[in-house]
Amino acid sequence: METLAHAPVLARFGYAVSDPTRARILLALADAPAYPSDLADTLEVSRQSMSNHLTCLRGCGLVVAVPDGRRSRYELADARLGHAVRDLIGVVLAVDPACCAPDGTCLA
Repeated sequence: METLAHAPVLARFGYAVSDPTRARILLALADAPAYPSDLADTLEVSRQSMSNHLTCLRGCGLVVAVPDGRRSRYELADARLGHAVRDLIGVVLAVDPACCAPDGTCLA
């Protein structure tokens, strides 16, 4: 296990939220811990897709799996991530449509 700080943390966070489903997972977990099957149902994605996204978020160090009997519950690895996610959704951006597509993909 490797510990990251400063710019590498931002890079991992940026990669994680670059996918809309992963961003929605982080928003959901900012509200409360959840089981993968419940997250999949709530976000209307397949359980396999949810598993893949949670593996990515776990690998990026943003979420942790907490054993709960025969199941695992997911939660944010650090409570400050919840504050960061909530703060970010309040940001209003002025974007150049010639540069960035609506999904955030750079066209330049």
